[in-house]
Amino acid sequence: MKPSRLRAHFVSRLQRRRAARHFLRHFSFELFRHAPVSKTVPPDLARTLTAAATEAPDQLLARLHSHPDGLDAQQAARIRRRTGENVVLHEKPLPAWLHLWHCYVDPFNLLLSVLAAASWYSGDLKATTVIGCMVVLSTLIRFVQERRSSRAADALKAMVSSTATVLRRQTDDPAAPVETRHVEVEGRNVRCVEIAPRELVPGDIVVLSAGDLVPADLRLLSARDLFVGQGAMTGEALPVEKFDTQRRATAASPLEMDSLAFMGTTVLSGSATGVVLATGAQTYFGTLADRVAAVEQTPTAFQAGVNKVSWLLIRFMAVMTPIVFVTNGLTKGDWLEAGLFAMSVAIGLTPEMLPMVVTSTLAKGAVLLSRRKVIVKRLDAIQNFGAMDVLCTDKTGTLTQDHIVLQRHTDIDGQDSLEVLEYAWLNSHYQTGLKNLLDVAVLARGDELGGLDPARDFRKVDEIPFDFQRRRMSVVVARQDGGDPQHLLICKGAIEEMLAACSTVRRGDATEPLTPELLAHIRAQTDTLNADGLRVVGVATKPLPPGQDRCSVADEAGLTLAGYVAFLDPPKDSAAPALASLRANGITAKVLTGDNALVTARVCREVGLDVAGTLQGSQVAGMDDAALAQAVEATTVFAKLSPLDKERVVRALRANGHVVGFLGDGINDAPALHAADIGISVDSAADIAKDTADIILLEKSLMVLADGVREGRKTFANMLKYIRMTASSNFGNVFSVLVASVFLPFLPMLPMHLLLQNLLYDISQTGIPFDNVDEESLRTPQHWNVEGLGRFMLCFGPISSIFDLLTFGLMWFVFHATTPAAQTLFQSGWFVEGLLSQTLVVHMIRTRKLPFVESRPALPLAAMTAFTVLTGIAIVMGPLAHYFRLTALPGAYFGWLAAILLGYAALIQAMKGWYGRRFGW
Repeated sequence: MKPSRLRAHFVSRLQRRRAARHFLRHFSFELFRHAPVSKTVPPDLARTLTAAATEAPDQLLARLHSHPDGLDAQQAARIRRRTGENVVLHEKPLPAWLHLWHCYVDPFNLLLSVLAAASWYSGDLKATTVIGCMVVLSTLIRFVQERRSSRAADALKAMVSSTATVLRRQTDDPAAPVETRHVEVEGRNVRCVEIAPRELVPGDIVVLSAGDLVPADLRLLSARDLFVGQGAMTGEALPVEKFDTQRRATAASPLEMDSLAFMGTTVLSGSATGVVLATGAQTYFGTLADRVAAVEQTPTAFQAGVNKVSWLLIRFMAVMTPIVFVTNGLTKGDWLEAGLFAMSVAIGLTPEMLPMVVTSTLAKGAVLLSRRKVIVKRLDAIQNFGAMDVLCTDKTGTLTQDHIVLQRHTDIDGQDSLEVLEYAWLNSHYQTGLKNLLDVAVLARGDELGGLDPARDFRKVDEIPFDFQRRRMSVVVARQDGGDPQHLLICKGAIEEMLAACSTVRRGDATEPLTPELLAHIRAQTDTLNADGLRVVGVATKPLPPGQDRCSVADEAGLTLAGYVAFLDPPKDSAAPALASLRANGITAKVLTGDNALVTARVCREVGLDVAGTLQGSQVAGMDDAALAQAVEATTVFAKLSPLDKERVVRALRANGHVVGFLGDGINDAPALHAADIGISVDSAADIAKDTADIILLEKSLMVLADGVREGRKTFANMLKYIRMTASSNFGNVFSVLVASVFLPFLPMLPMHLLLQNLLYDISQTGIPFDNVDEESLRTPQHWNVEGLGRFMLCFGPISSIFDLLTFGLMWFVFHATTPAAQTLFQSGWFVEGLLSQTLVVHMIRTRKLPFVESRPALPLAAMTAFTVLTGIAIVMGPLAHYFRLTALPGAYFGWLAAILLGYAALIQAMKGWYGRRFGW
């Protein structure tokens, strides 16, 4: 795709989905986890929230000018004009002028500015002009690149959307949303719409279910077994149960109020409705945004690696610069000139283009990944993507087609049963929580029930929502025909958890106790289904008194098992080649699932994943950290895991030194996504999973992931090229300067020459983010290796010094530049040789192969290096030479120069072969 078309594509996506752009989906985990957050709420907000928590719902709705069926679209628009959008501008873009200032204020530009001031003070206006131009160019290059990168990153993040479900009364407004549905709230069938969270206003009534992020500060109007994760706000590890009334009289803070839910918290289980009390900056989250933004965050692995590299070069500069200063001061006697020269050397040693190269490379990598349906939310996650060596993934939708089909509905003896299908269908139809693919598959078989009409035949009484501890959910229904006055509880869930809640079974028209023999028979039946690759869900019932309209988890006891529904989720055709590609790229795949071990093992075999070992969730829970650390290395399938079990497995792998990626899309995956080095989710995932992830896949496929890993490795490889080139060439230059300073009666180059050479060399580096990468560099995970960088610098740096010394000899003995009067000729000769050798090393070190023959550079890099070479020669040989205190070189010089550069290239190539065999590349 051409750049213009790509930009147009992003703009189009941005316009369609801009409603979610600034909503703080990822801040609740990524910000609050780095600092303990006080439970202190600002006094005015605390009084408002406390009053709303205890106010009667009808009075609260009246005060907010709302209605039990929600606002209409016109009301919401009027309120939004008054209150503004529901946005906490934590990442408000910097104004252009301030961003420009930040691009200028870095150590490298400040050093240049000091040098320019010193040159101006000494009356050297030419040097002042050159250095000033360097500062301006360096600042502008970084400013332009970072603005482009920021716009690209914003457009990519905007492609990942989330919505809020709100009640909307019918309106005649043609601009009102047309995509509506109806849900049952407290026995009423009400109209609701999906809107972007930023469109919420005070008075809106929001419908919450498992997996949702709370999009604003709410007063709950109804709640059914609602458990909310407030750890991001309060630091509490355990979920908090919320109710529609304030039950505790001793709440010390609004955060402890039972009837309030806050922006940035997550619904772990249950369902609820709530009226919006505050939005945007007026929420508790909004009041904390500035304070949290000021807290220093823990560096990521990528940031830590860049910091280590930078400090290595800074330490090298801190040691070498004083030596250069003292040597030139003692040998030349001009301490001011020696100081300016030492500062120029210091600037030449600093990797001033590192921020620009890193930003440009990451941004380009993000755009390339987006073409492969991979959206990067956090740019520096790309390095972890390329460094990943263990991928933990769920099963459904990743290894399988994510298109589940209800294959069997049987009684406990394995005979087909319409009664079991009817129970399962009623359960799936009436549940209001997060409908999963199993529910969709059950509802798709409703035509087999002979015209069952729930609105005519049944009414819903109550519901006990699903949670990941019970692993089941129940609805309570009553017949509408008045035949059976009793209420019927219908429970559906994982077979082991269902058996734990059952005391009897249905056989034909009879009900029998659940004896050990019958239990063994049931397990044999379900194991047979599991071995065939079918996921088995139990269906059980229990009659309840007709007067019991409210139920709880305690009622899920003494159930009667009616039978099973068994589902088939066929393996994806792409799963086997994708796993083979991951293996070829040095990535070990492990499956972490809440599903049955037999089903998971069967799917793994069908997609070619060798199962080295299997662990059940109960076994994981019973292990201490040391035992788990050993077990995870020898295990491929982790089955029947709880959310915390998944998190422990991921943390154990990380503790063993692995860079761990976790691919998940459910509520139960959020802790593991948070714990992984790189969390990967999909655009269709639950909100909490998308918010926690670093990378979003627009297609849930391991093949997409394998392609993304390769792009991540390309990005990191290009960053590493720049760092290697800069470190080795800088080391060689300083060594050459030290030798020349001892033996020459004049400076080997003027400060202006060093700065000009450095500027031209930096311009040549701007093509690196767009360079090609050899296939060999993409086969294994890549990590920061600061010790290896130091070794690389020591091995390759002195090679350039050898040929610098040959150039010194050439200028001294052949062209007789031996006196201060002839120093301009000497300096011009080394300027050209130094610039061309530095530019040549860009192509020599970018690949382990023979450059230009076995490995060709990308066109942008080739063009920038050619431009640098021609510009450098033109400066020396053209009319500007006098301005820069240089002089034209004799024609014979270029013949000698060609021989020096050929020898330099040959020795570098030989060193690459030895270094690669000895230490790897």
